Amino acid sequence: MEAREEKETQVAAWLKKIFGDHPIPQYEVNPRTTEILYHLLERNKVRDRDVHLVIEDLKQKASEYESEAKHLQDLLMESVNFSPANLSSTGSRYLNALVDSAVALETKDTSLASFIPAVNDLTSDLFRTKSKNEEIKLELGKLEKNLTATLVLEKCLQEDLKKAELHLSTERAKVDNRLQNMDFLKAKSEEFRFGIKAAEEQLSARGMDASLSHQSLLALSEKLAELKRQTVPLKKKLESYLDLMPVSVCVCVCVCVCIKCFSLTFFKGTEWGVLLLMLPLVAPADDPCCRQKGRDEGCDVWPGAGPWAS
Repeated sequence: MEAREEKETQVAAWLKKIFGDHPIPQYEVNPRTTEILYHLLERNKVRDRDVHLVIEDLKQKASEYESEAKHLQDLLMESVNFSPANLSSTGSRYLNALVDSAVALETKDTSLASFIPAVNDLTSDLFRTKSKNEEIKLELGKLEKNLTATLVLEKCLQEDLKKAELHLSTERAKVDNRLQNMDFLKAKSEEFRFGIKAAEEQLSARGMDASLSHQSLLALSEKLAELKRQTVPLKKKLESYLDLMPVSVCVCVCVCVCIKCFSLTFFKGTEWGVLLLMLPLVAPADDPCCRQKGRDEGCDVWPGAGPWAS
């Protein structure tokens, strides 16, 4: 507790010293803030001590330089009876320029042995600076070219963006129009669907045959297209017999066989199919060509009269 009170006292005194006549800002006094401020106080003390040491060292060096200058001045007076006060205005100006040069070059004295290395170092720094300046100029030239290309690209991108925005607005208008048409078509399709349903119910109530419905007609149309596709190879097969010598009886049998096979396929399962099964096929009994032709086509041909089946 006593250590804490002592830290708070030291912190208050340090703050009063720092701010002087100005009011000390309000702060919350608690262990954490006291510890932080005390840490800053310690670091400030260390820094002040270091600065004081540097100042003392500079004062000591200044006194040493003054003593040495006085010694050199006395030496000049004793040896050649020379004093800066005896110099002309031009000589004083040259002497001041020499001193300023020594200060600027940071030499320890104004001797030629000190000036030459300092000037050489300054010349080297000048060449390095020039070389660096040339590199900077080259880099600047590259950056200018890149900047020009970037500006051109930016302009192109802006134009492309404007074109894209215009195209987007046009496409958006088209999409909106299509959406409106779609909504209209949906409403119309719903209206037609309800109308079709009402018409179907009305026709069903009046006793319409189901075979005359749209679905039945579509099925018959598909079946007819399938039968037409199946007759294509039969037509090709029939074309192969067109180049043969006509035989009236065999031709009749072949035509009857083809007609009956086609009719049985088309009217299979109907009353017409049953009637076709009961029709006779008449061929001469002594005509082996007719009988062989009927067997080749998958039909039994009886001489005279009689039934046959596929």
